[in-house]
Amino acid sequence: MKFSELNLKPEIVKALNDMGYQDLTPIQEKTFSSILSGRDLLARAETGSGKTAACGIPLVQRIDPSLNAIQALILVPTRELALQYVEEIDQISRFTDVVPFAVFGGFSMEIQKAKLRDKVHILVATPGRLIDFLYHTTEIDLSCVRMLVLDEADEMLKMGFIEDIDWIMSCMIHEHQTLFFAATMPEEINRLIKTYLKEPVRVELNKERVAPESLAHHFQYTGRRDRLKALIEYLKREEISQAIIFCNSRHYGEKLIRDLEGKFNSIGYIHGGLEQSRRTSIFERFRRNEITFMVATDIASRGLDFSHVSHVINYDYPYGQESYTHRTGRTGRMGRPGTAMTFVTDQELGVLKSLLKMNRIDPVWHGNIPDLQTASKLNGRGDAKKYFKKQSQQMLPKRIPSSNRSNSNRPFARSV
Repeated sequence: MKFSELNLKPEIVKALNDMGYQDLTPIQEKTFSSILSGRDLLARAETGSGKTAACGIPLVQRIDPSLNAIQALILVPTRELALQYVEEIDQISRFTDVVPFAVFGGFSMEIQKAKLRDKVHILVATPGRLIDFLYHTTEIDLSCVRMLVLDEADEMLKMGFIEDIDWIMSCMIHEHQTLFFAATMPEEINRLIKTYLKEPVRVELNKERVAPESLAHHFQYTGRRDRLKALIEYLKREEISQAIIFCNSRHYGEKLIRDLEGKFNSIGYIHGGLEQSRRTSIFERFRRNEITFMVATDIASRGLDFSHVSHVINYDYPYGQESYTHRTGRTGRMGRPGTAMTFVTDQELGVLKSLLKMNRIDPVWHGNIPDLQTASKLNGRGDAKKYFKKQSQQMLPKRIPSSNRSNSNRPFARSV
């Protein structure tokens, strides 16, 4: 189905054409009618499937610009996702009088207050900063909110925002529509669904296939001391338009960036400890393709859309299957081809077997192919030489072009 076939306002259709949006993605096609009709919604779809537009377009359609009030509230887990969300909605609404705005931690509340006093129809917020405003100021009035969205709801639970969400929801006692979007559905989300969704429409696309079909999963077994050499060789031989290289901690990322800076020119490093202005600057340079290789912690693994990323590289094996899904979901988005390369040591072979089975991944191995059955029985410990079932010629994959604030006297709030 094409956007031109929908009964959207001409101004929205014009903006979508300028953005290059012609055909609806499956998640958009399955959710638009429910959102437009005011039904509660629980939507699960693979990362990179177009969930932001699936939410943003119907919201802009339903906003009454003549009413100077916040009519839609979108909660997201990170500052970066808040910025991306408001930028997308700003483009969708550019020919209308609908005004989106984002509030998040790490930025002056006084500047945000000034904008909120003016006119805002769609508010995107991180939970902590929203609670700051609700508890300490009168700038945000939620009484006119008709549509509430929790995007990356699974990640909010993982980050410990459950009490914040409960507190925010307690402020919205009037009738409103609630929309949950997530890439995964952990058990913990069930209480939120039962508590806050009323007879929701359930959309669950590709439950069996967690990863996009356009994403190729590559793996290389290596010893920990050999990973850096293997990474450098991989970066030099691959045709990479842009790559995100994930590490499990800021410390590991700092070490890796030092090792790579002398060997590659166009390289950057992003982590949660940077000032917000610095983080935003790095992400924008990466989006403009001014950085080829970006070393990152998991701050870059959720929700963000980088259209030029051809490769995601797990230098450190991710903690858990959900982390793998969200990291690798930074490439292969919206049907574009992408490659996920993961370096695996003997300690991770056992969990790797489970990942391949649960996510239904057909792995492409570089170099030696380990015996995962043996590794599973040994729990990933012992002599790495025991794990090889055969010696293979190194496989070269197919080339892919490709604030200072007080937390006292208020509940639960945290900055994001």
